[in-house]
Amino acid sequence: MDESMDEKERIGVVPDASLYHDKDTYTIEIELPGVHKKDIELEASENGFCLVAPREDIEYVGCWILAHAIEPEKANATFSNGLLKVTVPLVESFEGVKVAIK
Repeated sequence: MDESMDEKERIGVVPDASLYHDKDTYTIEIELPGVHKKDIELEASENGFCLVAPREDIEYVGCWILAHAIEPEKANATFSNGLLKVTVPLVESFEGVKVAIK
């Protein structure tokens, strides 16, 4: 008897992600090849975000804690060609101090 992938347990995989920010905004880019936009579940809090995105054979899962607080209610997410891009403002503008490297 042939089981469909919906009846089988998918293997959980942490997707490749890139996180960076300027002084006002975090940008998070997550590679989700083979996933349909309607299947992506993304939740954000002040300190981070979590993602679940199934495809036919695997399930992308991951949670990331951010170094700076964000405003999750102002998050903007787009999905195109297997790339999820999330931009979200920082709670406070980030101004660092340059450190000399010797």
